[in-house]
Amino acid sequence: MSFLRRRKGKAENLEPDESETEKEPEPEPQGEKQTTTRRRRRNPNPNRWSCVANCCWLIGVICSIWWFLLFLLNAMPASFPQYVTEAITGPVSDPPGVKLRKEGLTAKHPVVFVPGIVTGGLELWEGHSCADGLFRKRLWGGTFGELYKRPLCWVEHMSLDNETGLDPAGIRVRAVSGLVAADYFAPGYFVWAVLIANLARIGYEEKTMYMASYDWRLSFQNTEVRDQTLSRIKSNIELMVATNGGNKVVVLPHSMGVLYFLHFMKWVEAPAPMGGGGGSDWCAKHIKAVMNIGGPFLGVPKAVAGLFSIEAKDIAVARAFAPGVLDKDVFGLQTLQHMMRMTRTWDSTMSMIPKGGDTIWGGLDWSPEEYCHCDAKKLKNNDTKDADPYGVNYGRIISFGKDVAETHSSKIERIDFRDAVKGNLLANATHCDVWTEYHDMGVGGVKAVSDYKIYTAGSILDLLHFVAPKMMARGDAHFSYGIADNLDDPKYEHYKYWSNPLETRLPNAPDMEIYSMYGVGIPTERAYVYKLTPTAECYIPFQIDTSAEGGSDNPCLKGGVYSADGDETVPVLSAGFMCAKAWRGKTRFNPSGIRTYLREYDHAPPANLLEGRGTQSGAHVDIMGNFALIEDVLRVAAGATGDELGGDKVHSDIFKWSERINIDL
Repeated sequence: MSFLRRRKGKAENLEPDESETEKEPEPEPQGEKQTTTRRRRRNPNPNRWSCVANCCWLIGVICSIWWFLLFLLNAMPASFPQYVTEAITGPVSDPPGVKLRKEGLTAKHPVVFVPGIVTGGLELWEGHSCADGLFRKRLWGGTFGELYKRPLCWVEHMSLDNETGLDPAGIRVRAVSGLVAADYFAPGYFVWAVLIANLARIGYEEKTMYMASYDWRLSFQNTEVRDQTLSRIKSNIELMVATNGGNKVVVLPHSMGVLYFLHFMKWVEAPAPMGGGGGSDWCAKHIKAVMNIGGPFLGVPKAVAGLFSIEAKDIAVARAFAPGVLDKDVFGLQTLQHMMRMTRTWDSTMSMIPKGGDTIWGGLDWSPEEYCHCDAKKLKNNDTKDADPYGVNYGRIISFGKDVAETHSSKIERIDFRDAVKGNLLANATHCDVWTEYHDMGVGGVKAVSDYKIYTAGSILDLLHFVAPKMMARGDAHFSYGIADNLDDPKYEHYKYWSNPLETRLPNAPDMEIYSMYGVGIPTERAYVYKLTPTAECYIPFQIDTSAEGGSDNPCLKGGVYSADGDETVPVLSAGFMCAKAWRGKTRFNPSGIRTYLREYDHAPPANLLEGRGTQSGAHVDIMGNFALIEDVLRVAAGATGDELGGDKVHSDIFKWSERINIDL
C-alpha cells in the first residue's frame, strides 16, 4: 500500500499555478519519517531551551574558572601572595611575633582570652525534632548553614526562655570549648586567630593559652548557675599559674568580655555561695595585667537601638532601601520581628545599656563631647586641629524628629509617658506569627512614647521598662546602671553590680595593671533620630529616620545617626573614661591604686585588597589584627610593664571630655 499521496489535477498541466497548489514533498523512507516525527515531538521548537542552555553554559564556565583559581591557589608557593603585595605596596614589615622573636622575646606569662558577645561559637547538645542530625554542630559561628536551611528552627534553638533567661524545655545549646571557640567567627573572618599565631611565634602553645569561652547569651551570673563557667575560669587560671613557675596570667578580654571579666574579678573574691570564695587577694596572686580591647565599660548607645527597634546604622539603611521586606509581612518573612523576639531573650545584651545616666552621657542640652569633628576624613587621620568643630548634643540618645534633636529643650513640649495607659492592640496583632512585647503596648502606648520626644541616658531605662517589661524584669535582677553613692553600702555586694565599674571597686591588687586598648578615628554611633513606622500588621512601631541628614551644616548626622569618635561600635567616652579618670590613681573605685594605661590605635584602612582587613585597623573586631596592638600584647605577655611600653598613647580628646564629667572620686 503506497504511502504517497498524489495530487489531483490534469496530467497535461505540467506547470501548475503556485498560488493554487503546493509543491509536493519528496518521498522519504518510512523508518526515517518515524524517527523525524519522534524528534519533532520531542523537540517541537529547537530554540525553546536556548536560554536555559546559555545559563547552564555560563554556570559551567564560572565553576570551571573557580576551580581553576582554587587549583592555582593551592599550587602556588606560599610566598607568592607576599611577593605580589610587596610588588604593589613595597616591602611588608614582619609580623609582630617574628619581629619580637628576633629581639629575643619569649613566652613568660600565660595568656587568657575572654571573647565578647557573638564572637564565640555555640553548639547544639539537645534539641527538638526539627534539629535532628545537628548534635554538637555549630548553631552560631562557622558557616551558619542551619540558619539558611531551617531558619525558624534555628531561631527557636538560639532563643532562651523569656521568663528565666535560661534553656527552654528540651533545648541545650552550649559554648564551644578550646581555642577554636573564637579564633575565627566564620571561615576567613578572624577574631583571635592572628593574635594566637603571633603569640605562638614567641613560644606560646595551647598549654600556655586559654580561651575562656562562655555562652554569651546568658547573664553573667547565670553562666555560673547553669554551666559553672566562672568556676572553670578560676580553676584554669590557677592551674596555668601553678604549672608555669608561678608566673601570673595576662588576661585579654574583648568587647563585652571586658564586662564579663569585671564581673569575674568580683565573683572570684566574693564568699560562696554567691561568689567563688577565692579571698580578697586572689587577683593579686594570679593576675599580672588585664588588657581590655574595645571595652564598652560604660555601655554603648548601639545597644539601646538594638533593644528598642532591633536596628543599627546598617540595618536602618537596609530598611529604608527596601521598606517592608525586613519588618512587615512582605513574603511572610517578618525578619526583624523574629530577630527581636530572639535577641530580647539574651540577657547579656542588657549589660551594655549605657551606665552612669546623664552624669556620664549628657543631658537635654549638654554632652561631654560638646563639639566633635565629624568629618570622616578628619577622623581617619585624627587631624582635628584645623577642622571646624560642629556642635552636637549627644546627650539626646533618642529624639523623635530631627527638629527635636536640634531645638533647645525649653522650646519643646513633652508629655510624660511613664503613667500612660497602654491602648488597644495593634492592628490584627492577634494574627501575627511572631509575638513581640510591642503587641501588648497598643496604639496608645506607642503614641505616648513618641510624645515624650527626647530620651537621655537617664530616661532610657524607663523607656525600655515601658516597651519591654519582661526583658527588663530579668535585666533588673542581673545588672545595674547607676553611680554608687557609698560603695561601703552592703547592697553593692550583690552580683548585679559587679559588671558596672561605677558601682564596684577594683580588686586590692596594687601590682596589677589595667589597660584600655581601643581604636579611634572611625565615626561611631552615639545618638539617633527616630520616627513612627506607618501602621501595619505585625510591625515594630519605631525605626531610625534615615531621611534625617545634617548636610554640610552638621556632617555628624547621617542617615538618622549622630556619630562621634570611636571604633565603629564603642564610643571613645565609654572605652576610655574609666582609665582616663575614674580609675586613674587612688580613687574610691580603685582604692589600691592599680596602674591604668590608655592605648589608642589610630585607624588606617587597608591600602588595597591584598591587605585584607588591614594591619593598622582601629575597627572594633579588625583591631585584633592590628600589628601595634599585637606588639603591645606580646611585650606585656613577655614581661614588660605599661611604663616600658611608653605609658599612655592617646589620639582623641578623652582627657578633655573626662574633665567635663562631674563625678565624685
